[in-house]
Amino acid sequence: MTSTTEQFADVSATTLLRFATAGSVDDGKSTLVGRLLHDSKSVLTDQLEAVEAVSAQRGQDTPDLALLTDGLRAEREQGITIDVAYRYFATARRRFILADTPGHVQYTRNMVTGASTADLAVVLVDARNGVIEQTRRHAAVAALLRVPHVVLAVNKMDLVDYAESVFASIAEEFTAYASDLGVPEITAIPISALAGDNVVEPSAHMDWYGGPTVLEHLETVPVSHDLTTCPARFPVQYVIRPQTAEHPDYRGYAGQIASGVLRVGEPVTVLPSGRTSVIAGIDALGESVDIAWAPQSVTVRLADDIDISRGDLIAPSANPPATTQDVVATVCHVADQPLAVGARVLLKHTTRTVKAIVKEIPSRLTLDDLSQHPNPGQLVANDIGRVVVRTAEPLALDAYADSRRTGSFLLIDPADGTTLAAGMAGESFASQARTTVQADDEGWDF
Repeated sequence: MTSTTEQFADVSATTLLRFATAGSVDDGKSTLVGRLLHDSKSVLTDQLEAVEAVSAQRGQDTPDLALLTDGLRAEREQGITIDVAYRYFATARRRFILADTPGHVQYTRNMVTGASTADLAVVLVDARNGVIEQTRRHAAVAALLRVPHVVLAVNKMDLVDYAESVFASIAEEFTAYASDLGVPEITAIPISALAGDNVVEPSAHMDWYGGPTVLEHLETVPVSHDLTTCPARFPVQYVIRPQTAEHPDYRGYAGQIASGVLRVGEPVTVLPSGRTSVIAGIDALGESVDIAWAPQSVTVRLADDIDISRGDLIAPSANPPATTQDVVATVCHVADQPLAVGARVLLKHTTRTVKAIVKEIPSRLTLDDLSQHPNPGQLVANDIGRVVVRTAEPLALDAYADSRRTGSFLLIDPADGTTLAAGMAGESFASQARTTVQADDEGWDF
């Protein structure tokens, strides 16, 4: 019998790779990205002319390829990356969405943003400096976000005479550290982004290296976008009831399949109510189909008339997610205002938004050495810590380790809609034993 993976291999496979660059300040992230764009001939003529003009104004003899990604005026003036710069390019073998993230400690939240949807992270290290605190910090963030592939790009090899021993020492240290964090795959590549060594073309200066260039690895790394092997999850985004003469009794539930496969005739459970039914029909692109899979946008019709609204989740009765009002998670605080114990927030998970209270902050993670600061009381911008959040209504959450899509959520300020924190439900290498949740007597005790 044909497996689900084989059955949908032709439709679920994709040539798109999302990757993020990270590393310490001046390690050459933007230059690497610029070199990738330039040498893969993905730069428009007017873009290159603009970079050449700015470089000439600075008195530089050659174009500063870092300017291809450093788009903000403040970034160009300071020569650093502040924001997450997204770029899109393609080769004959694959399409790419890249996120060039800042290297400063105070922009850790930007790295979380860029790596949260990445299939691969490129962590740059200056060959002269080796693995430093910020390198370990970015490796830890990649591990927390479950980025499946990490590339260690040892940059500026031209400044250490292309010495194999320097590269080998750095690669060994980083690989040991990242492996301890649980990063599943690490590939080390010696490069010079400024000179172009091993970025797109193989280096003539490092004949001792027999591995792929950065672009070759990006083009060939096996990245699975096949969400059909995961349990089906269908967050309802909109209820469709035309109530027209042509469709007087039509009731459909529209949304995007987050993972798995839905089939007509399959028993399903609607969460958080727990009501059960059977899929009576699936409409995709105006036509009825017998089967649909992630990440298709479809309308599902059920055999029974059940009270379903936006935010409900339809899942197979054989494998539904657990529902809970006590969310234990790791969060990265992204707002300037602190997140304190007792804070009233909104929690947005897929298409569902509910009231919630931050009941505990058991620990704050120090990414430099992975030590725990117990009971910090609050998290400030760029902090990563464990939280216990009590929601007003049950949520159907998967563990982030099982699903990056249905295991993630946002904490939002109910007063102005500001995003406060990005959360990852379940256990992580930073997890702490949960303590007893104390009752709240200020009117928001759930």
